[in-house]
Amino acid sequence: MRALVKKIRKYQIQIRKAITTQMQGDFHSVFKGSGIEFDDVRPYQYGDDVRTIDWHVTAKGYGTFVKTYKEDKEQTVFFIVDVSASQDIGNPGQKKIDISKEIAGVLMLSAVLEQSQVGLICFSDQKEKYVKPGKGEKHAFRMISDLVHLIPKSLRTNISKMTLYALNLIKRKSVVILISDFIDEGYEHNLKALAGKHDLVVIHISDKRETQLPRLGIVPLLDKETQRTIWVNTSSPSFRNSLKNTFTGNQQKLEEFCKKHQANYVNIFTDEDYVPKLIKLFRVRNKSKKVA
Repeated sequence: MRALVKKIRKYQIQIRKAITTQMQGDFHSVFKGSGIEFDDVRPYQYGDDVRTIDWHVTAKGYGTFVKTYKEDKEQTVFFIVDVSASQDIGNPGQKKIDISKEIAGVLMLSAVLEQSQVGLICFSDQKEKYVKPGKGEKHAFRMISDLVHLIPKSLRTNISKMTLYALNLIKRKSVVILISDFIDEGYEHNLKALAGKHDLVVIHISDKRETQLPRLGIVPLLDKETQRTIWVNTSSPSFRNSLKNTFTGNQQKLEEFCKKHQANYVNIFTDEDYVPKLIKLFRVRNKSKKVA
């Protein structure tokens, strides 16, 4: 636990420093989501964005009116972390689940420092852990501890079931950060609903072992979730191409899905430095908020 916290602290400082210097202090808006609520209307003035025109009021014939908004200062950030058995792949200390926990920890601490309410949902094919949103570093470290010591009851994954649970649980519009390897099927419908209701950030965790198996001939492979062993020819060109094409196709499909439904997306491999990718993600989020 201490080693993980020390590592998280180092990355947190690195990310905050990079964002502060490169983005002129816009770091706070990363966790503010679209916490904007309709307030009133007022007469159109020269220079107003035409996208803010309230056409319903304007159509009444008393002039052109624009919508005004007020910012919701207290943003809620929910972390939804996949703890199923498929996440237990990679080198010791650098498995997908390890990187998922690190990234969640870094962003949790960053979010509470920006005065956000922060909550946690861990899932497999069922709810494994729920921590009600709260504030402060003490709360963030409690969630990090819960993540570190969690022993899932189930090995399997059900992203569709998890997103439905989140939709029913999270009533108020929030920033939802979903961290998973997305090795599952049939989750698109509920994930679309989650993206429509909340400000969704998808962090896709991958390991190169999923596409670049060593050429060992015919060997047994254990499916972590079903605990079934299958025999495959790792030296077969057709098997290797099929493995790579399946992974690439699924990754591209998820990325395109997020782009279509206005969710932020980043793919992170277990053996790479994830800090630059998170910083790039923050830049994209800040730019989108300035345009919105």
